[in-house]
Amino acid sequence: MKRDVIVACDFPTAEETFAFLDRFTEEKPFVKIGMELYYAEGPEIVRQIKARGHKIFLDLKLHDIPNTVKRAMAVLSKLDVDLTNLHAAGGLDMMRAAIEGLTRPDGTRPRLIAVTQLTSIDQTKLNDELLIDRPLPEVVALYAANAKAAGLDGVVCSPLEAGTVHAACGDNFLTVTPGVRFADGAVGDQKRVTTPERARELGSDLIVVGRPITAAADPVAAYRRCVREFIGE
Repeated sequence: MKRDVIVACDFPTAEETFAFLDRFTEEKPFVKIGMELYYAEGPEIVRQIKARGHKIFLDLKLHDIPNTVKRAMAVLSKLDVDLTNLHAAGGLDMMRAAIEGLTRPDGTRPRLIAVTQLTSIDQTKLNDELLIDRPLPEVVALYAANAKAAGLDGVVCSPLEAGTVHAACGDNFLTVTPGVRFADGAVGDQKRVTTPERARELGSDLIVVGRPITAAADPVAAYRRCVREFIGE
């Protein structure tokens, strides 16, 4: 999967989502459908956006016992998404069950990635709230190695950890990185962030960008700026 910018369409309704996407008359951005939009509109929103010609990252972050995740992934496999995810914290058995459930009878499946640690988590939260006493980069690298061992295609991590993940898991192991902001933009509620240009330098394969694009006065111009800074086009 070549380097790309994924736009996080974190809108509460289909109407707002399509109003946003309608502004793109030349491009077909790679779109992330997260929990807010999916829970509001259901699987039909995936079908409608796919019918418009967009690649889709279905970001539902499954995390449950292996059998439940396997059955849920079997349902999601019927949707024509390009990428979906779960939490690596669910363990190897859960991730292996997810692959089994996601794989269709013909052997095809969407790419599956695992969330290592949310970009809202920093070292203090990791230690004090999650009671994990290892350094954050070490935890991310271990979760990534587990995801690779389970047969997954990559992980969600901070751009700051993309190089660590590639060092542990190889260059072909996908790093999908939220926590990207323009140098002159607000950080918001994320802790481990960087710019599109720096994310490229650090080894991110796909960046996920929400508010810097969706809340911009000119979203199309903001998207093009992000592509230019990250991909160089």
